Amino acid sequence: MQLTKDDLIECYFYKTELIQLCRERGLPTYGTKAELNQYLILFLNGTNPSDINPFRTNNNKISAETKITFDTRLIGDGFKFNSEARLFFANYYHVKKFSFKKEMAIIKRRVETQKQTDYTIRDFITEFENTTQISDNPEEQTYQWNNFVKDFNRDPASKNFNSRMKTAAILWNIVKATNKPKKYSHDLLHRYSQQTQDP
Repeated sequence: MQLTKDDLIECYFYKTELIQLCRERGLPTYGTKAELNQYLILFLNGTNPSDINPFRTNNNKISAETKITFDTRLIGDGFKFNSEARLFFANYYHVKKFSFKKEMAIIKRRVETQKQTDYTIRDFITEFENTTQISDNPEEQTYQWNNFVKDFNRDPASKNFNSRMKTAAILWNIVKATNKPKKYSHDLLHRYSQQTQDP
């Protein structure tokens, strides 16, 4: 497939599509959507594929005896967002059930990208608790579908539909096929009301 920088900006690609585009060009295929986009941008700017290295590596090496403490390193000690980590944070925050936050994933990816090998869980908690704004992060820009659905569900008019997800998907496919911003607006629902009617 022929690809331009404008395609990356104007079109919405699923992660599997980005992986395929990277694979076809001999680029790294491990990473987030934002990282895969960056590999493609480097390639389209003329960087030789052999000079484009993964920003992070898939570190699956973890010992069965690994126990999370405040001194556990975020990279190098096999830390993962798994049930053990969930239990650690639930105990730390004194809650029955803990859910990982988007900000946590963004911090972890940055630490991996920058290879901050001395960065510990203590550092992680401190940074997470002081993080207030992530909207300008490149990762946030790749959550277009998620943000589209959230904005659709916030619109009081969306409550008039029995199949809200189906309606959101119809509108998303309309927007996805254009070079306009991949954002929901009430005007969009009004403009395409005939196509979004529940049967």
